[in-house]
Amino acid sequence: MSVRTACPYCGVGCGVSAAADGRALEVRGDPEHPANLGRLCSKGTALGKTVSLEGRLLHPMIGNRRVSWSEATQRVAGRFAETIARHGPDSVAFYVSGQILTEDYYAANKLMKGFIGSGNIDTNSRLCMASAVIAHKLAFGADLVPGCYEDLDLADLVVFSGHNAAWTHPVLFRRMEAARARGQRHVVIDPRRTDTAEAADLHLPLAPQTDVRLWNGLLADLMRRGAVDRAYVAAHVSGFADVEAELAQADQSPSAIAADCGVALADLEAFFRLFAETPKTVSLFSMGANQSVQGVAKGSAILNVHLATGRIGKPGACPFSITGQPNAMGGRETGGMATTLAGHMDFDDAARARVGRFWGGPRIAAGPGLKAVDMFDAVADGRVKAIWIMATNPVVSLPDAGRVRAALAACPFVVVSDCVAETDTLQFAHVKLPALAWGEKDGTVTNSERRITRQRRLFDPPGEARADWRIVADVATAMGFGDGFGWRSPAQVFREWARLTAYENTSRVLNLGPMATISPEAYDALEPVQWPVTTAGGTARLFEDGQFQTPDGRARMVPVAARGPAEATSPAFPLSLNTGRVRDHWHTMTRTALAPELCRHAPEPYVELHPADAGPLGIGEGALTRVQTAHGEAIAVARLTDRQRRGSVFMPMHWTEVFAPSGRANPLVAPRIDSRSGQPEFKHTPARVRAYRETWRGFFLARDAWRAPAGLDLVWRRIPHAACQLHEFAGRGDARERAAVQKALTRKTGDVLRFDDPAAGSLREAWMDGDRLDRVIFFTTAGALPPRDWLADLFAAEALTAADRTALLIGRQPGQALDASPIVCACRGVRSQRIETAIVGGCATVDAIGEATGAGANCGSCRPEIARLIAASKGDVRHAA
Repeated sequence: MSVRTACPYCGVGCGVSAAADGRALEVRGDPEHPANLGRLCSKGTALGKTVSLEGRLLHPMIGNRRVSWSEATQRVAGRFAETIARHGPDSVAFYVSGQILTEDYYAANKLMKGFIGSGNIDTNSRLCMASAVIAHKLAFGADLVPGCYEDLDLADLVVFSGHNAAWTHPVLFRRMEAARARGQRHVVIDPRRTDTAEAADLHLPLAPQTDVRLWNGLLADLMRRGAVDRAYVAAHVSGFADVEAELAQADQSPSAIAADCGVALADLEAFFRLFAETPKTVSLFSMGANQSVQGVAKGSAILNVHLATGRIGKPGACPFSITGQPNAMGGRETGGMATTLAGHMDFDDAARARVGRFWGGPRIAAGPGLKAVDMFDAVADGRVKAIWIMATNPVVSLPDAGRVRAALAACPFVVVSDCVAETDTLQFAHVKLPALAWGEKDGTVTNSERRITRQRRLFDPPGEARADWRIVADVATAMGFGDGFGWRSPAQVFREWARLTAYENTSRVLNLGPMATISPEAYDALEPVQWPVTTAGGTARLFEDGQFQTPDGRARMVPVAARGPAEATSPAFPLSLNTGRVRDHWHTMTRTALAPELCRHAPEPYVELHPADAGPLGIGEGALTRVQTAHGEAIAVARLTDRQRRGSVFMPMHWTEVFAPSGRANPLVAPRIDSRSGQPEFKHTPARVRAYRETWRGFFLARDAWRAPAGLDLVWRRIPHAACQLHEFAGRGDARERAAVQKALTRKTGDVLRFDDPAAGSLREAWMDGDRLDRVIFFTTAGALPPRDWLADLFAAEALTAADRTALLIGRQPGQALDASPIVCACRGVRSQRIETAIVGGCATVDAIGEATGAGANCGSCRPEIARLIAASKGDVRHAA
């Protein structure tokens, strides 16, 4: 029987139809869900591969000792209560996640802000969307996203501002791809020529942190053209004159703006003209805009343009902040951020009194708490002495991550509740609490268009894992707050949350009033609905009447000045480091790495740089490369491409100690934050690159994961395959270092096939377990290493043939050479060579490639890359690079 639930990945909030048989799961897109209409991306398609109990945390632990829930709960409650009694409520903190459900968020926020009495609860959404939240509040009076996904279908122009939708929100990108067939046009504002930019009508590769200058220049140009909707401004907007005065402080000529932003004047003028002539415009902005010390200013500049032109509250016209996580919105609504109380209420006296009456707690937080970066600074300097981290991995995800690691190592009491047993953060936990994973959870999430969707249980809870809301409630009860946390089901938590949104509500847009009395049966059957919820149902689009949640009902335009990056490049660090996501992985890979097909497109950490920057440094394609900043160093494989702006480098943020300890990006990132939102500047840190210049390289395949022993100066990374784990490594030492690695990898028993050529610096070993392959080791000091995939496939065989054994010694696949070209389509495992062969055979469109090879015919995440291969075959240099 199929169960309708919600995908646990990005903020699109796709509906999933899943049928479970034991722990096996068949997954498809829910055709009835309005967010995705049956589509899923590569990650959603592979959900069935991620629900095994491999690597799960299934029992409470104190240190390395398994304990009962009662003992663990009492330990957490006792230590938190003791710390509060000695040092006050601000000596403790919660750090939560957009991966938890709305009911979980509500419970944690209620405990911290209403019963402990501190504002010190923040979410990893602070790293993603906090700047947009503040920009919304400044302009609209509350954190309100005006638009809906239907606007993406109806728009005639979509502007992507720091948003690589083709990779980060591929299901929405497919919707807009369909709209392009009827004439919708796309403009991409991004320093990198991403897959989204490749497919666009116009790409503006602006210089780092010049977004405000660009959007201010657009508004000035609209004023010159007479494209401002003066009637709308007069009726519904305040602050226009102040913004106009701010713009007059700088040269707003197109030539000056183009020079400052580093874009071609003709392209800039084309953008200005296109925007002015297209009333139905949606401006999508995401991490590329938000993750900056100017994040709030960037958001405000975008909102200013839409308010000045009246392009808001209308079908196909709105500014649209797209969230990164499945429940970032749910956290923003319930007060999961340190800067708000709950239900879009702030810490003013009236709101504090209102929420205090509703909760009936002993004390209400007096004001905002510590934001994410500040929170871990407070852990580092001892102000926060006990912290509870829920469903997130800050040792990897926060900027200057080495400092976060040191802070947790010194913290007197660290609690981590998570569903996996091993993360970079869990190693610092004094108490580990097993939480439910996707497929076991039961509750709600809110997507980017304010749509609430049920995430339903598919499996019984494994081991002793529990729902996050229940874990919080049990600790609250053990602290003496049982009267406020007596829920027995997520439906009860949701009803209380809905009641709070409606409590003494005369003007707040966030209102779930009709759901405050929802029955358990109706909660179980809840269909996707957008808030605010009225007796007539949900609300697709906000501000259609021109009324906003401000005291006078008028939106506010906010003057913002263009400024340079927080830290300029220098001769020591001449490049700008930009970090972000890859197409098929999610956050710190705890879920996606369980699906080997999601590890094929970007199998290991890489640094993308322009050939003109790489050449003088002696860095070639595929070479191991050092990336250094004032905060740390990483080593990654070089990818040379002119899609990367000169003077800038890009690294993905996903890899961890478990997969690539030398390839972690965020220890390099400066902890500079927007002063109003607290969001870090992940998109610009001064950096330099150098060739690593290894003296030897190798790889190791085994059925289990391996970690390099302490004391070895190795660069290594692990890449999951279906039947084994591939470990790539390299070093700068001599034969003794290689011998130490070989000793660490060698089996003590079993048959071994060995080829050793000391003169050539080559070694090949294959250890057998009966007739099955157990492990393979290849070293070289100068020669080439063979393709790995054919070796990985041998681990799936029950017995090796004589030809297989010979091939292991020769180091080459028998028979026809294996296609070792890069994977393009993760869903179907289609490589670039097969696609190129199909192109030569006459396939001239992405759809034709799909029919011939299957690539791009499932989720569509790879369609932009296929289009690039087609363009390359035609000699289109712009789209081929």
